[in-house]
Amino acid sequence: MQKAIISFVFLLYLGADAQTHFTQQDTLRGSITKERAWWDVVHYDLNVRVFPKTKSIVGRNTIFYKVLKPYQTLQIELQQPLVIDSILQNQQKLSFQAKGYSYFIKLKKEQKVHQTEELHIYYHGIPKEAIKAPWDGGFVWSSDHNQQPFIATANQSIGPSVWWPCKDHPYDEPSSANITITCPSNLQNISNGRNTKTVVNTNGTTSYTWQVKNPINNYGISINIANYTHFSEVYHGEKGALDCNYYVLKENETKAKTHFKDATRMLQAFEYWMGPYPFYEDGYKIVEVPYLGMEHQSCVAYGNQYKKGYLGHRMGTSTWSDTFDFIIIHESGHEWFANNISCSDVADLWIHEAFTSYSESLFLDYHYGTKAANEYVQGLRSSVKNDKPVLGIFHVHHEGSMDMYPKGSLMLHTLRQIIDDDILWRKMLRGLGSEFYHQTVNGKQIIDYLDAYTKVDLQPFFKHYLTTTTIPKLLLKTKGNKILYKWENVVKGFKIPVKATLNNKTIWLHPSDKKWKKLKGNSQELKIDPNFYIDVILE
Repeated sequence: MQKAIISFVFLLYLGADAQTHFTQQDTLRGSITKERAWWDVVHYDLNVRVFPKTKSIVGRNTIFYKVLKPYQTLQIELQQPLVIDSILQNQQKLSFQAKGYSYFIKLKKEQKVHQTEELHIYYHGIPKEAIKAPWDGGFVWSSDHNQQPFIATANQSIGPSVWWPCKDHPYDEPSSANITITCPSNLQNISNGRNTKTVVNTNGTTSYTWQVKNPINNYGISINIANYTHFSEVYHGEKGALDCNYYVLKENETKAKTHFKDATRMLQAFEYWMGPYPFYEDGYKIVEVPYLGMEHQSCVAYGNQYKKGYLGHRMGTSTWSDTFDFIIIHESGHEWFANNISCSDVADLWIHEAFTSYSESLFLDYHYGTKAANEYVQGLRSSVKNDKPVLGIFHVHHEGSMDMYPKGSLMLHTLRQIIDDDILWRKMLRGLGSEFYHQTVNGKQIIDYLDAYTKVDLQPFFKHYLTTTTIPKLLLKTKGNKILYKWENVVKGFKIPVKATLNNKTIWLHPSDKKWKKLKGNSQELKIDPNFYIDVILE
């Protein structure tokens, strides 16, 4: 389902990454080529058999697509060492040409505008094995305590084409999907959406079919195979009854039933702040996997070892990190930002990670109060590296700095202080969820929406935090009985107000990047609100 594809390129982006060398494959993967632009994915029907002993797969993907304009060459991706066996349309075998792992298929049937067509791609092989999932993507082949296979996929950055053929670009999501996975009958496969069919085959395998009724980003489609046990509950949320299902290794069932109580607490908090869970039709699941975790839509991958924090460690310096399971909260937060609202180019991946990282503080705010939320975000400052811009490079599948997590959270927390109205802040977050419901978007759309909603010119604000590696400096000095203050180290036009206290009174400063402004008082007595992600320099 094609949506907005307009890129948002900041002119100031001149960091070291601008000198990065990109290959033809980077461009083919990251751009909307003419072989992609003419057709719109409607539905994927994926059917894959998994062979744990040989770490191999055999599969078929049927792509249902709508013709937007006449064209006779269609581009898909499938990464080596997987091999395409054949491609068929109307039972006719089609020829294709490979450029790296992009395949250009010559269609025989005339492609007529508005018609929906089918394309059947058959393939097989040994898919790339992830070395350090989820950061290094691919298949994860592991085993449980009983030496039974424990298998999962994780492929956000590397792309879904690492294990199945598809239109591997985030701008075009299918409106729905069917996922049928066949595995040995002593195991069970859990995928996205709802289980609509289970067939026990005569060859010692079982086929599990899962149906996704909502648009889904390609990297969110997942395989999870193990000797699972299952328990469930119903959460009564804003849109009615939401089925919550949990699949864990049998040896972990008892502690999972206690530990996963964070799930409904998460739903309470996030529905309050960000609106209804976006996929009631597909349900909500947590599935244990042999790696840390991922935001697979309606099928959250969990591997945090049943510990609070991040594998038992704190995120940042705040002790509030010890009060919740980071993976349950963070990866579930992606259901709102990443799965409901998805970036149309990975250069804008900050839309996923900044908002979701900030959602961790919203969880704390709901259950423990705003002071706890503030302290948590402030504790993330030590995690920011400012190594390169948060914004990536467009059209070449290039992500920005991992600062998009902590710095992105601090950026949005600063925005919340600027707005200074929690009712408006909540309405704005919920408004984003409804305005861009089930859409792919670019950064400009998000920022323009926030501009219009808050009636504040936020362009310089976002330009600074997303495209530079500097922290805004608020310079303060005393001259006689006056406090002088101004911005330094900021992009042109940066003009956010800053909250402070002076003589036990709350005041607002409106610094300029051009000239000193004056305030009666002594700068030693001026206390800047620590919730603003700025450096305060007392001269």
